[in-house]
Amino acid sequence: MPQRVCFVTIGATAAFNQLLQAVLDSLFLRTLQASGYTKLLLQYGKDGHSILEAFRAEVASGEADDYGIDISGFDFNKMGLGQEMSSVKAAEDRTEGVVISHAGNPGSGSILDAMRIDVPLIAVPNTSLLHNHQVDLAEELARQGYLVHGRLESVRLYGLPFLLIVSPAKTSVAIYQQRSPSLTSSAERGRPGLRRIMVLILPAEVWPV
Repeated sequence: MPQRVCFVTIGATAAFNQLLQAVLDSLFLRTLQASGYTKLLLQYGKDGHSILEAFRAEVASGEADDYGIDISGFDFNKMGLGQEMSSVKAAEDRTEGVVISHAGNPGSGSILDAMRIDVPLIAVPNTSLLHNHQVDLAEELARQGYLVHGRLESVRLYGLPFLLIVSPAKTSVAIYQQRSPSLTSSAERGRPGLRRIMVLILPAEVWPV
C-alpha cells in the first residue's frame, strides 16, 4: 500500500490547540483512513506535546482509535519544514497528500514553503488571536486560487471532521485533493503575486521582507 501523508503545522510561536484537537478527532482520522492516508505528522509547537500524549494514552486504554494511521509529532524544526512538506508530494511509493497549516503571518514561511514546494494546502486561521489578519489572508489567497481556506467549526457537517473547507468553488469537509497552483502558474494566469496580495491585506509592520 503506498504511503500518503497529512502534515499539520501550527507554527513556532502561538499555540493552536483547537487545530491539533480537531485533527486528532476520531471522525477526522476516520476520514483520513477512508481517503487512503497512512501517516499524520504534527508540528505541534511548544505547548502541543501534551495533546498528542493524551491522545496516545486514550488509544492505549482503548478510549480512542488511531484507525491504523501512523501518528507522530515534534515541536519545531529549526532547519525549516521543507523536508516534512516534501513528504506530502507524490513519489514512486507515495500518493500525494496534503498540508494543513495555520494561516499566520506569511513572513514566518509556512504558507510560502508549501506553495514553493507545490503541495495541496489548507490554511486554517487561528481566530483566538487578537489583532491578526489570518482570516483576511486565508480568504484572499483562497479567492486567488493559491490554497483552500479552512475553518474550525463546533458543528460537524455531514458527520465528518471539524475542519470545514471553504472555497469559491465548493463547500466541503472532504480532504482536499486538488493541486494548488504554484506562485508562477498563478502569476502567469493574471493573478496578483503573493507579495502583492499581502501588501493589500496586511499592515506594513507585518509585511515579509
